Amino acid sequence: MWNLPNSLTVFRIFLVPLLVVVLLTKVPDKQFWGLGIFLLAALTDALDGIIARRTNRITTTGAMLDPIADKLLMSAAFISLVELDQVPAWMVTLIVGREFAVTALRMIALERGIAIAANALGKAKTTSQIVTVSILILSINSDSWQPLALIALWVTVALTVVSMVIYFWRNRAVLREGPA
Repeated sequence: MWNLPNSLTVFRIFLVPLLVVVLLTKVPDKQFWGLGIFLLAALTDALDGIIARRTNRITTTGAMLDPIADKLLMSAAFISLVELDQVPAWMVTLIVGREFAVTALRMIALERGIAIAANALGKAKTTSQIVTVSILILSINSDSWQPLALIALWVTVALTVVSMVIYFWRNRAVLREGPA
C-alpha cells in the first residue's frame, strides 16, 4: 500500500487544508504562497499516476485515493475562491456538482462491473481547472489578472458541463439497467 505514488496522493490530501488556510487567512503574499501550494499539489497529481504506471505500482488504494484527493483539492480551491469573491458561487456549484455526478456514475458502473475511464475531454477539463484556479489565485489583490481569469473561468465551466453531458450520454446504458 505505501509506495511513492500513494505517498504523493496522501501528501496532496495534506496540502488541501494548508491551501485553504493560506488563501483564507491574512498571510502576507498569500496569492504567491497559495499558487505555490496549489501547483505543488497539482504536480503530485501528475507524478503519482506517471510513477505508478511506469513502476507498475498501481494499487487499489491508489486507485481509490487519487480521485478523492483530486476532488478535495479542486473543491477546496474553488470554494475558497468563492469566499474570496474571486468566482461566482453558481459556477463553482456547477464545477463541484459535476465532480460528484460523474463520480456517482462511475460508482454505479463499477458496481455493475464496468469501468469508466477518463476521456480526453475530462482531462482537458482538469487541465482547464488547474489553469483557471492558478489564474484566480494570482488575481487575488490584483485587477490585472481579472480579464484572463474571467475567460479561463468560462472555458472551464463550458468544458465542465460538456464533459459531464458526454460522460452521461456515452454511459446512459449504465443508468438504464435494472438492479445489479
